[in-house]
Amino acid sequence: MSSQITQLQEATVKAYCKILRMPMVASQFGTLAEQAIREKQSHVGYLEALLAAEIEERESNAIDRRIREAHLPRVKTLEEFDYSQSPQVTAAKMRDLAEGGYIERAEPVLFIGECGTGIGYTMSQPLRRKRDTSDGSCPRRHLRRRLYDPLVASWVFTRMHP
Repeated sequence: MSSQITQLQEATVKAYCKILRMPMVASQFGTLAEQAIREKQSHVGYLEALLAAEIEERESNAIDRRIREAHLPRVKTLEEFDYSQSPQVTAAKMRDLAEGGYIERAEPVLFIGECGTGIGYTMSQPLRRKRDTSDGSCPRRHLRRRLYDPLVASWVFTRMHP
């Protein structure tokens, strides 16, 4: 008899949670209740843990939703790069560039290719692994400013003034 009452109460709590739009409470109330009994928490402590789980889930969902709505570009990695599309670029060379040793040696790196072949993607990847240099400057911004921005500016200028 008591198990039927317990099941009925659980179903009622889940229905109330659905109406109140509290899915985390609906999924966690039983587990957290058992944990509260084991740890001899008060009913206020149990309620606090339950609401904290709901708030944490809502914050996580809000962040995920904002990222989706921002339509940010998908993060790409060197592991996903299709080297068959550009046979001149080898995986070994890209791994070497990803190490960032050329920054300490002050060696320029220039990628040249056809439009739409992913040069910007290829150029930015070696710097994703090594965000900051020892002097605190951002190597990606520095490299882009020194190499990529002048190339884009000259391309735009030649298109506007044939």
